[in-house]
Order: sequence, then C-alpha cells, then structure tokens
Amino acid sequence: MADLLDLDRVISANLASVRTRLVAAARRASRDPSSIRLVAISKTHPLDAVRAAVRAGQTAFGENRVQEALQKIEASSDTPIEWHLVGHLQSNKARKAASVFACIHSVDSIELLTRLDAAALEAGTAPTLFVQVDLAGEPTKFGATADAVQPLFEAAASCRAARVTGLMVLPPFFDDPEEARPYFRRLREVREALVARGVPPSMLRELSMGMSHDFEVAIEEGATLVRVGTSIFGVRG
Repeated sequence: MADLLDLDRVISANLASVRTRLVAAARRASRDPSSIRLVAISKTHPLDAVRAAVRAGQTAFGENRVQEALQKIEASSDTPIEWHLVGHLQSNKARKAASVFACIHSVDSIELLTRLDAAALEAGTAPTLFVQVDLAGEPTKFGATADAVQPLFEAAASCRAARVTGLMVLPPFFDDPEEARPYFRRLREVREALVARGVPPSMLRELSMGMSHDFEVAIEEGATLVRVGTSIFGVRG
C-alpha cells in the first residue's frame, strides 16, 4: 500500500508539473490551453502507473506496441481510458488496432489506411487517425513523405468508419528542444498547404507533435496534442 501511495504522489506531482508547463507554453503563444490535449505515454510502464495517473485526472494514454497495449486495455476495462496507438503499426495488426484504440497516430500508407477503415467498419468502431509525416528522412523512423501525404488524404475521403483528423511528426531527438522547432513549423506548413489544395479542414484539425523534452516548443508551433511519457512516468523500464 505504501508503494502505491508513493506512486500516486510522484505521478500526481509530475502530471501537475507537465500541465503547468503546457498552460504556460499555450499562453506564450496566445493560445487557449484547453485546445491542447495531453496524452500520457505509458509504454513499458506497469498498469499501476496508469491507474495512478487516472487517479490524478489523466484520461488519455498512448502505447507503442499493439500486444503490450492489449494486455493493459483488457486489465483496465473497469477504468474509462482513451487509448492511443503512437508507435508504428504493421498492416497485419490493423484489425486488432482498429477495434481497441480511440486514436491511431501512425498511418503512413494508403494500404494501412484502407485496412484500418475496413477493420473499424467490421468492429463497429470509429477511430480517429493521424497521418504520420516523415520530415527528417531518418532510416529508423516511419512516415509518409510530404509529397505522398495528399494521396493519403484523397483516399481518406472514402473512409466509411475511421476518420482522418490530422497529422503527426516524430522529429529527430535534439538535446536543445529549439532544434526541433523547424520540424514542428514544417508540419504546420504541410497542413496549411493541404488545406490550400482543397483538403477539408475537418481532416486537418489536429497536429500531434511534441514529447517530454520538446512539447513546449511544439505547442508554440501549433500542436493540438502532445505525447508525454518520461516527464510523467519517469525513465522507461
């Protein structure tokens, strides 16, 4: 019991700190803090940590791997949690993902988009999807190139169950978060260009960008959703 109380205190304090930073960053950018959603990245952390965050008022959680997430989702079925998949998704796991995640951040091909929509239709779900954009060309990361994004949105117009509502970027890691700013700015510019080319703004409402070390810069550049793990749960196990 003492361990759980300690966990509650630590995670509650961490969440309060992150929320304070989020509000301050929003105000610096003359934005409404309530327009920015916080997703707590719980990958590799135990369910007790997730429950502690829920008790501190957090409702949205992000996982990287479908299999690990399925175990947590099943074990926390008594708790109202909005689950996000933030890691790369293989097409052969689209059926499982579409049935359990409220939001999938890593759509990077028309094939994956089509499979997710078909799986959501079959499961009777309506997940929101973000198109992951590759702006750095790092070989270890995924995403559609900026040039390949428009065809994805054209295909998304035919979705019957899943709904594309924005873009996601995962920039290179920099010790100085200011060095990530051009990538966040570029994602915003990609959104603006897509709207100018006729993509409905309703499909581009969200910008998922920013993590523990750089989410304040991302907010200043227009993030509507930030993915924060280490600053809430500590170093991954």
